[in-house]
Amino acid sequence: MKRLFRSIRKTFRHLTNARTVTIDGVRLVSDQARIPKAVRDMMFREVYEDAERNILLRLLKPGSKVLEIGTGVGFIALLASKRCGASNVLTYEANATLEPLIRENFRLNGIEPTLRLKAMTVDGRPISFFRSENIISSSAYDRKLPGAKVEIESDVFSEVLERYQPDVLIMDVEGTEDELLRIADFGSVKDILVELHPHIIGQAKVDELKKALADKGFRQGENDRKTFHFHRDRA
Repeated sequence: MKRLFRSIRKTFRHLTNARTVTIDGVRLVSDQARIPKAVRDMMFREVYEDAERNILLRLLKPGSKVLEIGTGVGFIALLASKRCGASNVLTYEANATLEPLIRENFRLNGIEPTLRLKAMTVDGRPISFFRSENIISSSAYDRKLPGAKVEIESDVFSEVLERYQPDVLIMDVEGTEDELLRIADFGSVKDILVELHPHIIGQAKVDELKKALADKGFRQGENDRKTFHFHRDRA
């Protein structure tokens, strides 16, 4: 029955050329002039970021402190803010061209998590960033997709963890997890929700990252396709 209602809503949204869509209580811009067709279709079918949000809704508690790396259009940051409070959510997006869309989604929901328009690295170096025409595929990795190469500034991952003291780390960085998840100390973090990308970094590196997290006390919990939850009892 739930699938039937979703199908009806999807058809209605296409027929009316819906400019916004609401998923799990979060309202998002879905204007075809601003959202790529593939992403818009996922929004209309209500499967946009479904792996992350399904696990996240079971994971987050009121008052949890969240650090997200890879804001995208702001959906996960908004979902976390609704559960934890906007003052408890800090989100990073390397693709500054997304800022107007992110800010508009924040306004649509009357919620303003803290947004920082920088990349995240282990050493704070400037990086080359490949902005894809498909907003969900931009990356520090050159994936040979249509788009532009730009130089952007970054913050030091360990310093952000020390300063912000998050409980929950959410990461969807299209391959850059191969650098960030190798740090020596995750500080206060108890839960990591990360999308791993074997098609970008290779399965061998994905397996290395899982072992590196296990060595730091993180047990692998549930996963949904490429999205994995890792938990440790003590930071």
